Amino acid sequence: MGCGRSKWGVDLVLVLGLVLLGMVEDSMEVSRNHPMRGIVDKVNEEGAPYVGLVMAYPTEEMALQSSGFFLPDSDIPWIDLAGRRFNIGSINGVKVIYVMTGEKTANAALTVQALLDNFDVQGIVHYGTAGSTNDSLSFGDVSVMNYVAFTSSWKWKEFFMSEKGQLPTLTFGAFNFPEKGENLLAKIEFTPVQLYSKGKQMEEMFWLPIDSNWLNIAAQLQNLTLQQCVNETYCLPSRPKVVYGLKGSTADIFLDNAAYRKFLFKQFNVSTVDEESAAIVLTCLTNEVACIVFRGVSDLAGGNGYGRSLSSASLSSLASVNALTVAVEFIRFIGRTNFYQ
Repeated sequence: MGCGRSKWGVDLVLVLGLVLLGMVEDSMEVSRNHPMRGIVDKVNEEGAPYVGLVMAYPTEEMALQSSGFFLPDSDIPWIDLAGRRFNIGSINGVKVIYVMTGEKTANAALTVQALLDNFDVQGIVHYGTAGSTNDSLSFGDVSVMNYVAFTSSWKWKEFFMSEKGQLPTLTFGAFNFPEKGENLLAKIEFTPVQLYSKGKQMEEMFWLPIDSNWLNIAAQLQNLTLQQCVNETYCLPSRPKVVYGLKGSTADIFLDNAAYRKFLFKQFNVSTVDEESAAIVLTCLTNEVACIVFRGVSDLAGGNGYGRSLSSASLSSLASVNALTVAVEFIRFIGRTNFYQ
């Protein structure tokens, strides 16, 4: 989640687009006669392999730019491809290419595919902000996900249909106010996505797993010190923490609704909601590269809390900085553990 999320809606078309994207190899690769081909080749020859660092919103990129962690390459600091700027450099001595995807699932998947098609990238580190559906999470906390799912991939059921599917359903009549009852919107049944990867049969999956090796490395980050103060005059009541092994939800939905927030947590045990993570993980699974996700809590996705008295920009900035802090420390760890070997 974060600034600029869209209103509640079904994004089945976007999920279908991700499936089709997974079926097409090298569709985003710069052609041999492209004017940037030589520069891309030089970047790969001189610096590869790289870690891909991916974020979605300007606030998240600003956190990186102002931190001083990223050192641009002195020869080729950036390349513009597919409407995005791919920034070449290093963090803690590890070669990194970072790129801002833009909002929502389609932009996230397309950007990561372009990054993987054109550069020698061995893994993707994704950080950003998110809404919280878990009351045990507070503003500024950073979730280290072990699974993420598309929670707006739906099959809309007929009003009189009663058969039960394998995945949970949301019955609209259960949320009638002031009393529960029938509703012509009936209910929706959540559905899996299709994972295509090289040399394997298509597999339907609901929970998309984070790379297990990288997740084990991230377990060492749980005691990191995170930023507590929103500004010079206001600090959060408690210091934010890194929370390891949570589930995340991705949908092209601005979630600011307490009832749906509770539903997601109860039915799926997801702790954070955002618009990009599952698309990035799915793209990495399709390409068989490692991926990990760090999301800082910037809002309560319709829940109550003291954050309503603070500006969304301030909380988003704090959450971005904390998520970046965890991502940077993770990159330092994988550089130290000979990730490239």
